[in-house]
Amino acid sequence: MAIVNPDPMLELKLMQEKMDRLFDLSRAGSFGEPLEAGVWQPAVDIYEDDREVVVKMELPEVEQKDIDLHIEGNTLIIQGERKLEREEKMQNYHRIERCYGTFRRSFVLSASVDQEKVRATCNQGVLKVVLLKKNHGEARQIDIEAG
Repeated sequence: MAIVNPDPMLELKLMQEKMDRLFDLSRAGSFGEPLEAGVWQPAVDIYEDDREVVVKMELPEVEQKDIDLHIEGNTLIIQGERKLEREEKMQNYHRIERCYGTFRRSFVLSASVDQEKVRATCNQGVLKVVLLKKNHGEARQIDIEAG
């Protein structure tokens, strides 16, 4: 394989993207998610309907045994590690741009989530956590007693 001289503008763009990620991490504490140790923060989508809240997290090349998913109080915590497979011939690498190491993401759960009814699956590098809502958002008639 021929070694190609790096494009200085591309190098600057990659450095800018890394700096942007670090600044985003430093501001994360002010938006409800505490700044945690580790540079790698997997991308997350969170959406809901009247029955459930769904959290999807990209975890490529993370083994299921290296993912810890639990609830503390009213906080969903997902943490783990993506390991860099070290080969004896590291000098053959021309570039390592993907992030490796530990990660920790935490999300405050609303009171409508039933913490006892949580399902999680991991398929093709995407962790999907489904949190059912209490009463599934169904309307309930309340009788008024005579005083």
